[in-house]
Amino acid sequence: MATADATPRASALIESLRDIGYSLPTALADVIDNSITAGASSVRIFADTIGDDPSIAILDNGCGMDQAELIEALRPGSKNPRETRAPSDLGRFGLGLKSASFSQCRRLTVLSCKNGRIAGARWDLDEVAATDRWEISLIDHHEGIPQAGLLRESGTLVLWEKLDRVDGGYRHDTQKRAQYINSALAGAERHLRIVFHRFMERTGKGRLSISINDRVLEPIDPFASKHPKTQPDQPEELRLAHGVVHFQSFTIPHHKAMKRDEWEELGGPEGHLRSQGFYIYRGDRLIISGSWLGLARQTELTKLCRIRVDIPNTMDADWKIDVKKASAQLPPAVKERLKKIVERFVQTSKRTYRKRGQKLTDETRAPMWQRLIKDGAIVYQPNSDHPTLLEFEERLPEDLRRDFRNCIALVGAGLPVDSLHADLFGQAETVKAADAELDALEQALHSMVPHLLEQGISEAGVRSMLKSTEMFRKEWERVEPVLARLLEQEEHE
Repeated sequence: MATADATPRASALIESLRDIGYSLPTALADVIDNSITAGASSVRIFADTIGDDPSIAILDNGCGMDQAELIEALRPGSKNPRETRAPSDLGRFGLGLKSASFSQCRRLTVLSCKNGRIAGARWDLDEVAATDRWEISLIDHHEGIPQAGLLRESGTLVLWEKLDRVDGGYRHDTQKRAQYINSALAGAERHLRIVFHRFMERTGKGRLSISINDRVLEPIDPFASKHPKTQPDQPEELRLAHGVVHFQSFTIPHHKAMKRDEWEELGGPEGHLRSQGFYIYRGDRLIISGSWLGLARQTELTKLCRIRVDIPNTMDADWKIDVKKASAQLPPAVKERLKKIVERFVQTSKRTYRKRGQKLTDETRAPMWQRLIKDGAIVYQPNSDHPTLLEFEERLPEDLRRDFRNCIALVGAGLPVDSLHADLFGQAETVKAADAELDALEQALHSMVPHLLEQGISEAGVRSMLKSTEMFRKEWERVEPVLARLLEQEEHE
């Protein structure tokens, strides 16, 4: 059979590699994968954004490469994805370094030091476009290359220049270009903190430090696993032909149980509604975060649910891990198991919210609002029998009492349910009741305290009940002296 040469044109294919779909965060993460595979304990990212030729450098202290290894590493498709890999190898296609770098820049320079000897090579896409050849330039002298002086006995420096995909189009406006690149790096920071958090949390051997312009990043644990209010389920596993899949479910704390900055950091820029769901790790490296992958809906009542899924790199083909290591598909056997886990587990999060809501309406004998079930619907209405309202009604002339009750009913009927639903959807923690004036709180206390004591509740019980009521708890420092005087008066009477 006759054959013909079908070698792809270098200038065409190498430009196509730029559009696999990387963002700056995923491109940086892919380069760091190589550092981890090389045994690095430190990855330092340097960004020169104010010069005429901005650049981004990623420097690690891994095992490094000699010239032959470096040339092979810069070859597109340097590894077959079907090859057996070490469990710690985060690569797959042998494309990551090249495709991630090309997605952000037109010139990629790599210097690597092994046993004290430095090797260097460069891809320049403008040169490839001119020659249409799969050729890299070998670098004999590394003087003048940014951050090259930081290389030690072993390690690798990846340098991105000609940042045409990172400059935001502001190539002739250095100030705006710098602002844009810095903003993009700030967005990448959270991605790195969560994707590599398990490496960053380790102690001793295997621990990874990541810094940007010498500022060390802190890990973000999406499960808040060290928080005392986090509810972890028992780990589970599923043994399949190409490896073992591990599962563990977590119910993160309600926002009332966390500091505001902790809660906001845990939810990220998209909020907790978008952060619920599966967190899939491949070799401790996060590849999917906050998605139910079609097995459940993102709802307010399930936003505390997070399920950790760990897979080995021997299952890459089964999960259809993509080049960017940013997407995957559930194998049928795993999907069936996860369906059962989801059906059981999401009820925990729902109970956390419902239990709290029920607690808020049950902790006091005189709630300002009543939660009722009418014709299968949940109805909230003001409690017209609240002692404060009853006392005021009794002071009204007989002909005004009915009008007063009608006004209270209208307040309940006018509850803006649609607006509340829109505000609570994904940002429930930002919705709160209005603060009451001290005069109004004192009036409520004068009505409620005698009422509660008449029901046989002790003074300590009254104090505890009122302190658990939101409107009093928020102003407790001012409410407590008034309450003490009232209790003292009631005792003398």
